Formats: sequence, structure tokens, C-alpha cells
Amino acid sequence: MYFSRKLSRKLAFEYFISKKTLKSVVQGKKVSKPIVRISIISIALAVVVNLITLAVVTGFQQEVRQKVSGFGSHIVIMSSGEASQYESAPILKDQSFLTSLKENKNLKDINAVGYMPILFQSDKTLISYKLSNKKDTSETIQNVFGAIIKGVEENYNFEFYKKHLIAGKVPAFKSDSVSNSILISKKLADNLNFKIGDNVNAFFVRNQPVQRKFIISGIYSTGLEEFDKKMVIGDLKYVQKLNDWGISAPIEVEDSLHNGQLIIKANISGGNGNYRCDWGNGFESYTRFTLCPIKDTLIRLIASDYWSDINAEIKETAIPDTSYLKITIKGTAYSPCDFNTNEFGELERTYLNEDGTNFSLKASQKTVIFESIKGKGSSHNYISGFEMMVNDWDQLDAIVAKVKKQVEFIPTKNNELLSVNSIKENQKDIFVWLGFLDINVVIILVLMILIGIINMGSALLVLILIRTNFIGIMKAIGASNWSIRKIFLIQSGFLIGKGIIWGNIIGLGLCFLQLNFGIFKLNPEVYYLSQVPIELHFSQWLILNIATLVICLAALILPSIIITRIHPVKAIKFD
Repeated sequence: MYFSRKLSRKLAFEYFISKKTLKSVVQGKKVSKPIVRISIISIALAVVVNLITLAVVTGFQQEVRQKVSGFGSHIVIMSSGEASQYESAPILKDQSFLTSLKENKNLKDINAVGYMPILFQSDKTLISYKLSNKKDTSETIQNVFGAIIKGVEENYNFEFYKKHLIAGKVPAFKSDSVSNSILISKKLADNLNFKIGDNVNAFFVRNQPVQRKFIISGIYSTGLEEFDKKMVIGDLKYVQKLNDWGISAPIEVEDSLHNGQLIIKANISGGNGNYRCDWGNGFESYTRFTLCPIKDTLIRLIASDYWSDINAEIKETAIPDTSYLKITIKGTAYSPCDFNTNEFGELERTYLNEDGTNFSLKASQKTVIFESIKGKGSSHNYISGFEMMVNDWDQLDAIVAKVKKQVEFIPTKNNELLSVNSIKENQKDIFVWLGFLDINVVIILVLMILIGIINMGSALLVLILIRTNFIGIMKAIGASNWSIRKIFLIQSGFLIGKGIIWGNIIGLGLCFLQLNFGIFKLNPEVYYLSQVPIELHFSQWLILNIATLVICLAALILPSIIITRIHPVKAIKFD
């Protein structure tokens, strides 16, 4: 207790002397005044630069990370051995591990998604221009741009896209219907001259090019042009059908006759291309047969693919499709099948509905009505993969490792091998680049604090030099070397504190202006962002200020040793 009181009285004495003489230090002689001001300015400048550096780099990393994650997810489960999640082989949507993943409190927004390349074609545009001979001319052009359509379900979290929506609305998908509404970026809309509500032509490459029409529901812009120019959001059910996942096998009647009989065929698509059909007597390789209808008939088809054994179990292949063809006869059933044909030898059909699945064929004494009942197909059972978000970014690596133990390289019920990748792996180039920014931050912080230390050290030495007489008097009245050193260190602390205060006012002011008004712009094609981002946490701000004060004061302890070399008699005579 006695020691603490004695120490506090001693510190109070040194603090009192420092405070009383501080004004003369700042407004001292012509030599010290500019040096002291330079030291304060250097500390303020160091704080300004370090604050802005931390705010910009933190904001840049956070903004890019959030946007890249918004386009995809933190974790992706897809078919093993695939180089890109956009071109991965399909996997079954129904997986046994989903239950345990949904119970994991560290995971959220577990979504089934599908990807497919798409080509958009703009409407024809008439362009007029002058040639060198000043003659007016014009031509019609159509722009074509490639993109990736990402299929999502009705429960997909659209918060990211709603945040960056600039026109229209996000699509509303339903579980019981297929929607052709899409969400595209402003980049694509500008390139193709699209607007909200437009019907746009899109082409997909399958065995043969397929054209479809989509309706633009909304337009977004994130400023992350690398992704904006290629990402389109659509209905997962649409993507599943376009990708030919699973098996689809409607029964059709060919246009031509064979020996006077109809040709019934299975129009199979999807799977691995090696098909087998069960027309009622087990699987066989024949995909068609001939028929002369003489009674009402219901033809059933189960179609699947196989690898080498035509009798292999269904679970080892794609999920099969079941379809039907209902045949109804009116008139004399047993009359010949001399169906009417045109000049090209093609059957003359009378269509009974708009999509052509119901039609009739006329023979001499009978009319045969065909009703094709398509199966649902099995495309809805397949997806590109699962995307998941984590609650805590700092725990991403640990969560990925845990999910890998549950999923990776464990054969599923359909003998699939799956892999688990984090966004750091899928977008490795971007996150390696963001990691390098941390090194730049450390370099800038060290350099700026070092500059402040050098300037404060110079200022301290000058103060000691011009106040040699004061040091001599203090020693003469009994003050110790360490006590005098503390007086100068406390004064230096006041100067450093003044520089820190001004640095915070200027640095935080600039950050505020940038955050609210976006004064400084960026080229999004180079930096992924349209303006300099700002984000500064209170803990970063506090640590930076305390570290600047402590490091600078600690660095001044060494120069203050010169006080111990000053002799009282010589110092008092010093002028």
C-alpha cells in the first residue's frame, strides 16, 4: 500500500512537470517548433494511412468474398473427379447424408442446383453508318453471348440477388410447375439490349441444338463483372430437362409404314446413350416394333440405359422412365391397315390437341386414335450438386473437413462417388489474390509506424538537446535519470496522442465520405468492384491506435538514454 502511494506520487510529479512544460515544448524555439510539428504530422499521417489501408483491404476482402459466395456457396458437393462445378456429371438428388447435414448447426441454406451452358441471342438491330465515300448504308446484326444458367428450387434464398436487384423482381418458382422466368445481369441485358418482360431466345447444345424462349423477370448488378457477365438464374426443373439427365422415353408413331404396318418406337433421350426397352416381356435392345391395330390397346414402355449387361439391376443405371400409348379403334377393327398417306408416303394425321400427343389415322373402314401418355421422366431425380452456406466464415475449413468425412469417397446407394469442395478451392485464384493483400497490409503498417518512430525519435533528441539546461537543473535538485526520461517520454506520449487524434479525425472522415458517397471508383473488370469498399471493425481501430501509441513510446526509450550522459554542472552552464 505504501509502495503504491509512493509510486503514484512519483508519477504525479513527472506528469505535472510534463504537462506544465508541454506548451513550451510545442511552441518552443525556432529549431524545435517545426521538428515537433513534423513529428505530429508523421504520426497523424501514419494513422491515416494505416486506418484507410485496414478499412479498404478489410472491405475489399469482405465484399469480394460475399459476392463470390453469393453467386455460388461456401461448400459444394458434386460428382468426384470434376474440374468445374458448372460442368459436373449429374448426381442423385435424394441422398442419405442430407439428414445429418441439415442437423449440422454450422450449415445453412442447403440447396440442390443444376448448371448448364446457354447462348443468348439478341433481336435483330438495324445499324446505319457512312462509308468513306460519304454514302449512307445500313446492316442488320444480332449479338450472341454465352452464359451459365443456374437452376434453383422454390425455396432458394434470393437475399443476395435481392440486395443487388436494379429492375424487376426475382423469379417465383413453384414445385408443381416449370417456369421459364429468369434473372439476368445488367451486363448481359446491356450487351443484348434486353429489358424486363422481354421474351428472349436461348440455345442449348445437346445431341442437337435446342432453342427455347425465356422471360426476363429481373435484372441485377453486383459490380463483380467476372460473374455478372455469365450467371443467369432459372428454374431447376427446366435445367434438369434440358440437360437430358435421367431417362425420358415417350412412345411415338413414325411417319412411314413398314410392309403396311405402323412403326411404334421409343424416343429415348438422356442416360449414357446405351438403351434398353421393356415392352412387357423384359428388357431387350429393340427400341421399335411394327403393329397393325385391330383392337383397343394400351402399350406400356419402361426404358433405361445399361453398361454391358442388358439385364443389370436398375439401381446400377439411370432411373428409368415409364410411358404409355393408348390406342382406340372406331369402325371395323379387323379391316386392313391401309392408312392414308400423302404424296411423300407419310401418314396423314389429324391432330386432336395442340401439342400433337393426341392424333388420329384414317384407314378405309376404321379410324385409329392415338393418345401418347408421357412419363415424368427421371430428370427431376438428378442435379449438378448441393450448395451450402456456413454461419461462421472463420470456421469454414473445419466445417469442410467434417463434411468431407461424412460424404467424400463413400459410395452412395447408386454407386456414386462424391467430392466436397470449399469456395476457396473452386475460386482458388481469387482467394489466393485476396490472401496476398494481408501481406501488403502488414508491409504498409510496419513502414508507416517506422516512419512515425523515426520522426518522433528525431523530435525527442532535439527536445533533449535544446532542454539540456532544464535536465541539469532537474538533476541538481535530485531527480533521477529515469524520472527525467519519463518526463520526456510522457511529453512524447502527448505529442503522439495528438498525432493519433488528428489521424483518426482525418482517416475516419475519409472512410465516412467513401462509405456514403463512393468518391473513389474502380474498374470492375480489373478489381471486381465498381468503387473502393470500406469496412473497419471497432477491434481493428482500437488495436491500431493502442499499438501505435505503445510501439512509438517503446521505441523512444532507447533515444532517451542520452539523458543519462548529461552532467548537471555542464548542463546548467549549457546555453
